[in-house]
Amino acid sequence: MTEGLIIDDNRHTADALQQMLGLLGLQARVAYGSAAAMAILASVTPQFICLDVNMPGVDGIEVLAYIRREPRLTKTPVVVITSDDQAETRQKVMRGGAQAMILKPITIDALESAFKKANLL
Repeated sequence: MTEGLIIDDNRHTADALQQMLGLLGLQARVAYGSAAAMAILASVTPQFICLDVNMPGVDGIEVLAYIRREPRLTKTPVVVITSDDQAETRQKVMRGGAQAMILKPITIDALESAFKKANLL
């Protein structure tokens, strides 16, 4: 079974996302924030990453840049999940190497569509 990593500082959102992914047949562990994510990514290579943009400290754009610089993670599909619908954010996310971007609040249909776009389903 595919196991990914959810990175979001909002526990409710992260846990709900984990449940929705389960409905799609995907498993993911959760990192509540960028510091926890960086600790996990130091030793784990997930098969996909769901990444929030707006997090305190190191934001999702910076985490995405790290993922794309780290040789063993460069090909890991990243689906960005954010409430920020600004054109500038969308450009940063897609230029940064994400496969898809979903706007919050997340729906199962949007999630399924993004994961199909990223060739994960």
